[in-house]
Amino acid sequence: MMYIVLSSVWKAQYKFPRFGQAFCTAILNYSNKVSSPTSAASTSTSVVAKPPDSTVLKSRSFEITTKLQPGITVTSDTFTPRSSPKHRLVAEDKQWHELRTDYSKLIQHYFMLSKIRLTCLVVMTTMAGYALAPEPLSLTTFVLCSVGTGLVSCAANSINQFFEVPFDSQMARTKNRVLVRGFLTPLHALTFAAACSVMGLSALYWGVNGLTAALGATNLVLYTLVYTPMKRISILNTWVGAVVGAIPPLMGWAGCAGTLESGAWILPGILYAWQFPHFNALSWNLRPDYSRAGYRMMSVTNPDLCRQTALRYTGALLVLSCLAPVLEVTTWLFAVGSIPLNAYFMYLAWQFHQYSDSGTSRRLFHFSLIHLPVLMVMMLLTKKQRSPTSNRNDADEVSPNRCLQIEETSLICSK
Repeated sequence: MMYIVLSSVWKAQYKFPRFGQAFCTAILNYSNKVSSPTSAASTSTSVVAKPPDSTVLKSRSFEITTKLQPGITVTSDTFTPRSSPKHRLVAEDKQWHELRTDYSKLIQHYFMLSKIRLTCLVVMTTMAGYALAPEPLSLTTFVLCSVGTGLVSCAANSINQFFEVPFDSQMARTKNRVLVRGFLTPLHALTFAAACSVMGLSALYWGVNGLTAALGATNLVLYTLVYTPMKRISILNTWVGAVVGAIPPLMGWAGCAGTLESGAWILPGILYAWQFPHFNALSWNLRPDYSRAGYRMMSVTNPDLCRQTALRYTGALLVLSCLAPVLEVTTWLFAVGSIPLNAYFMYLAWQFHQYSDSGTSRRLFHFSLIHLPVLMVMMLLTKKQRSPTSNRNDADEVSPNRCLQIEETSLICSK
């Protein structure tokens, strides 16, 4: 009975602080009047009154000491009124404070803001697209294309994090990002993104060519202004995100060849298809987080479609790998050698489709991280050696002039 009374006092103090303080002060005064050293020395049982929710009421906690009956005492060790230094300290902690940047960790924070691992994957696919193009390697263009693409990716990821701070704070996977934790100010993040986008697009335009710069600008807009807001609107965001991930290999090919012929679309097509089993498997175990943050993902809104899409696009990978030698990007050795790799990937997707548990989704996701690098290395090793298109065009343009020179020479000799 006494515990119920004390719990009621706790609730009253939390909802009506002044009533709670007055009530407790009256009890303490009464306790001081009626208590005596002889009664305090008698045998007693200690009962500590606790609030219904110690986490919520921690800053307002107090305990009461009074003698209720002979032999029964409610003891207290601390009394923390609202005007105490401890309460003032808690109140100050809840105030807004100026964000101060730790410049000793600035590079680390920039890496986190840029999602450096994702950016490295983007640069890697760009390099692969450049290497597959049927043109000789130019080291300067190769470096500028890779650096420019990486800077544009840093800008896109930074803007994405700027937009998603309220939602990242609700997900266990993203709650420690730099803007959520306040390691960088929003203005600082936007300034970094603007600097990266300007430098990246300038490097692509002036150091590579206009087509590559246009593809980079398109990808920046798609990721930040289409894909990012669409994540909370429609499950079509996954397809838009796959397009964004498929553009970097196109940028690499365009940076090397200056054009986009039929063979340029093989690696982007493979990367587009690869993203569905990769991301669907990842999002399957993150469904509570995505649902809490309000993201419209297939794994949340349509689990059956999530499983089916993962399986279908692993089959598409098998077909696209066989098209690579048809379009004269690789030899037939790549088509044959990629069959076991793609078949096992498809088998894992089938298991995920059948059982749909955390184990099958994790196996599919982890193997996807191995599948893509291995497939790209196989493409580079089996690349079909072709005469550069530019050399063929130059030969076509020069051949009439050479014919004229031969005719003039023959006329002179005849005279």
